Amino acid sequence: MQKPRTLTAVLTVSALALLTACGTEAGTGPGAGGDPDTPDLPVAGSHWTIAAVTVDGTRSVAPPGARLEIEKNGRARGNTGCNNFGAAVAVNGDTLTVSTHEVTMIGCPADRDRFERALLRAFTGRLTGKLQEEGLTLASSDGRNTLELVTETGASLAGPTWTVDALLTGDTSASLPAGSEGKAKLAFGKDGRLSGSLGCNRVSAPAKITEKTITLGAIAATRMICTGPQMELETKLYEALDGPLTYRVDHRTLTVTDADGQGFTARAETVEG
Repeated sequence: MQKPRTLTAVLTVSALALLTACGTEAGTGPGAGGDPDTPDLPVAGSHWTIAAVTVDGTRSVAPPGARLEIEKNGRARGNTGCNNFGAAVAVNGDTLTVSTHEVTMIGCPADRDRFERALLRAFTGRLTGKLQEEGLTLASSDGRNTLELVTETGASLAGPTWTVDALLTGDTSASLPAGSEGKAKLAFGKDGRLSGSLGCNRVSAPAKITEKTITLGAIAATRMICTGPQMELETKLYEALDGPLTYRVDHRTLTVTDADGQGFTARAETVEG
C-alpha cells in the first residue's frame, strides 16, 4: 500500500475556528463568518477534471489524469497527474476551506512534480469558488493562486479505455509494481468482448456481462517477453481475472474483484460517443 506523506496547510485562526464549528462536512450552510445571503456552493458529490493551476501569477496546464472529487462527507480526493491526494474540505457560502493534504509518494517526472507542487499549494486554505457554465474556479483571497476545474462526465463499463491504477486484496489497495504504471489498459466492447493489455501482452476474451458481474471466456494473449515489473503486474491481473468477477463503476472508477477479494481498480481514460 502506498504510504501517505502529510503536508500541513497553514491555516488562519478564523479558518481553524470554522473547521471546529463545522467539522469536515461540506454544504453545512452559511454560519458565523459567512454571508447569510450567499448559498453554499453545490459542490458536494462533484467530479472535476483539473484544467490548469496558477500560483503567484504563473499558470500551468494540468497533465492528463489530473482530477478532483469533492465528496459528500467533506473530504476531497483526486490525482495530481502523478500522485493521489486527499484533504478535508469545509464549505461555507462561496468559500471552501481546505486543510491538511495527504499525498502518496510515487516518484514523478520533473514536469509533473512541478505541477503537483503548484496544485497542492493552490488547493489549500480559504478559497473562493465561482461556478461557471462548464466548471468551477477556486481562487485565493489575493487572487494570485487559482484552480481551474472542468466538469467531469461519468462513464459506463462498455466504451471507455480503463487504465489499471491499483491492485486489491480484500479491503486493501496496493500500488502497481514500480515501472508498470499506465501499462495495463482494458476495454469492454458494446458486444461485451474484453480487449487490451495486462501490462505487456495484448489480450482478448469473450465476456458475459450482467449488471454486477463479468464472466470471461478463454483469454487469448500474445507471447511477448516482458520486463520484471510488467510481468509481475500481468501475472497478478491474470490471477484476478480467473473465474466469475464482481464489478462496480463509480463515476469514472472501475472496481473488479473475484470471489476471494483479489482484483484491481481502473480509471476511465476516454468515453466513446
